[in-house]
Amino acid sequence: MKIGIISDTHDDVENVQSAIEIFNTEKVKHVIHAGDYIFPGIVLEFKKLDAKFIGVLGNNDGERVHLLKNFLAIGGELKGELGEVELGGVIFGIYHGTDEQLKKKLVDSGKYDIIITGHTHRIEIPSVHSTINPNDEKQHGNKIHKNGRQTLVLNPGTAHRKVDTISGAFKEGGIIIFDTENKGYKFVNLPR
Repeated sequence: MKIGIISDTHDDVENVQSAIEIFNTEKVKHVIHAGDYIFPGIVLEFKKLDAKFIGVLGNNDGERVHLLKNFLAIGGELKGELGEVELGGVIFGIYHGTDEQLKKKLVDSGKYDIIITGHTHRIEIPSVHSTINPNDEKQHGNKIHKNGRQTLVLNPGTAHRKVDTISGAFKEGGIIIFDTENKGYKFVNLPR
């Protein structure tokens, strides 16, 4: 089963529409959003999605009641600040990533196969799908636990269009397609 992963859309309707097109073309069954929608109306765009929409709140999601209303209006599921879902035999923990210590505790808990985060606007995926290299800084959160469970951290970066800013906040990101059957994944840049 294919799962779409997106985060930090920050009101970018055009990139959300592009992501939805890619998710529908890839025939994903679920899309997980790791927060920072900002404008609640952006959630309504996901009505065009041919998949179940699941999300958590980010640090910039102030209009929580309206976000929840819009999730309910499209048949989506808003989990609050922390979410957990089992899809295709894979246990996903979903957290925006605002608190690095909490994120580390979730990874260290050994409870999840995959932790999906956002917040940093930086891509965080292992460079080799089946191996964890602790020296690879893009993999720093991944861990093999005593119970044998390997927890992978996947952060697609921002789905907002790439903009040259002083902070560099909108420089890196896209979406991820994850396959629960073979545990493979691919990063996909958005066109804008």
